Amino acid sequence: MRISQDFAPTGPDAGRTARRRPVRGRAAAALTAAVAFALVLTGCGSGGDAAPTSASAESSADADRVEPLAAPPAPELPVTVDSADGSKVTIESTDRIVPLTGSLSEIVFTLGFGEQVVARDITATFEQATRLPVVTRAHDVSAESVLSLKPTIVLADTSTGPAEAIDQIRDAGIPLLVVEPAKGLDDVGRRIDTVAEALGVPSAGTELKERTEKRIAAVQKSVPAPADGQKPRVAFLYLRGSASVYLLGGAESGASSLLEAAGAVDAGKESGLDKDFTAITSEALAKAAPDAILLMTKGFESVGGMDGLVKIPGIAETPAGMDRRIVTVDDGVLLNYGPRTDRVLTEIVEQLYAEGGESR
Repeated sequence: MRISQDFAPTGPDAGRTARRRPVRGRAAAALTAAVAFALVLTGCGSGGDAAPTSASAESSADADRVEPLAAPPAPELPVTVDSADGSKVTIESTDRIVPLTGSLSEIVFTLGFGEQVVARDITATFEQATRLPVVTRAHDVSAESVLSLKPTIVLADTSTGPAEAIDQIRDAGIPLLVVEPAKGLDDVGRRIDTVAEALGVPSAGTELKERTEKRIAAVQKSVPAPADGQKPRVAFLYLRGSASVYLLGGAESGASSLLEAAGAVDAGKESGLDKDFTAITSEALAKAAPDAILLMTKGFESVGGMDGLVKIPGIAETPAGMDRRIVTVDDGVLLNYGPRTDRVLTEIVEQLYAEGGESR
């Protein structure tokens, strides 16, 4: 299931950020109301390369920018690579690149190919990509828009669709590589290597992978040990208020790996939810009993901020709801599992364990 990131912010807390107070021990939860549910999910500058040495090394001001490698090598082409859909793809030029997911765009730009990218998917929300034309409608690819830009390589993943658009691009003779999507931290290096190989710069891929993994490890070392010996329980909720979508993430939501790396327990996964998402119910929330709630920023805004969140039946009765304790990360980066994953992890760690933070 692909999480939609195309959503207009609404509500009184739009655009605001805040740090959460430290997560304390869980309180008993008694939940009394069911939550309405509509399953309408669709599709799911440059700088130095020194690794940060602590969780606070990256400032929030940099969160919407990618950090390209200082001196990427020239591509060695042509190359023939294996596509995740079983085909082989030969790439002869990287002059005009079209990545069809925000995560793939992030990798391409960070490898140093930003000037060759000629279009973006709507989920590519970082600053350097905003100048580019969008070639998706909602989360469906417009084959006509892609082809009009005369790309020399198109990058997609298995969630990209519709299938007819992918076939139309391939039938036009455009090299189109399908990459396996990322589900956790273990996929970060694989995807960087795959994209770098397709662009003819495997050595740059190795450099970026090592930089990214080093930074992720540095953030993990900054995770404090819980004072009471109990790891905080965090539930990942996917919310779209205007569509009445209220979902609780399970083992396949994509957030488990991040939460575990931050020293937390994925409350949905631990409570026995083995799929990606399930409708929020009083029973599911009671079993999950989260100390904190992880949200995409626009999802949080879509329900009217904290005051609206606790009005969703059952939320206010959780330990997280009673303490008004949440963690928010930008939609366009939370589940990308790319070169900025260390920043995502930093945001989660800083908010989850912040001292003296204020609730919203």
